[in-house]
Amino acid sequence: MPTRRRVADRLRRVRITPGFIRNADGSALIEIGRTRVICTATVEARLPRWLVGQGTGWVTAEYGMLPAATGERTRRPGPGGTSARGTEIRRLIARALRAGVNLEALGPNQVIVDCDVIDADGGTRCAAITGGWVALARAIARGRDDGRLPAEADAVTDHVVAVSCGIVGGVPLLDLDYADDHRADVDANVVMTAKGRLIEVQASAEGATFAKADLARLLDLARRGCQTLAKHQARAVKRG
Repeated sequence: MPTRRRVADRLRRVRITPGFIRNADGSALIEIGRTRVICTATVEARLPRWLVGQGTGWVTAEYGMLPAATGERTRRPGPGGTSARGTEIRRLIARALRAGVNLEALGPNQVIVDCDVIDADGGTRCAAITGGWVALARAIARGRDDGRLPAEADAVTDHVVAVSCGIVGGVPLLDLDYADDHRADVDANVVMTAKGRLIEVQASAEGATFAKADLARLLDLARRGCQTLAKHQARAVKRG
């Protein structure tokens, strides 16, 4: 059985600091345990070419990890490029955040969410999604207030939250840190709305297969964790 001080169905310590970057339309520093991610959101009055004239806005994302965010230095991608892992994660973040936005309400505008990991101890993609939503919601509110976005419709339809979970030594655990993840028999990332609607589930067996009942237990853990994270998001959006 894994040795850890916190209860298996509890999140690590969570702190979301809104308005962390002064010049951003929306921003937040999210801290979950020792994982820390800076999330910023920028409203732009332009769209990808393939969306021009389609009557909708867009939300996209970028993800990066500072070289010293992990135990060993992470090499920066080449000029204009990104790592395969970074590409996969930024696409996940963008897909997830779009699920909580009425894109048509943005008008012919896009919001770019940048997520930069400054300290990694497991669950960075989940922290990026959860903190990215706060930055996104604050940017949309600011854009509506200053007239850059349409004022007649509320583009944010629901919270988007994400959390990791897994089975370590036969025990289902919520919110895996690096040590948990390294020893996990099953590793999962779950993205959902505050209303409990699933957006994406990434689950894989690391050493042995797992049963349908195991997945159900993990999803239940994730649901409870995401409900707690959504409360942190709500408080962060109201602050500042």
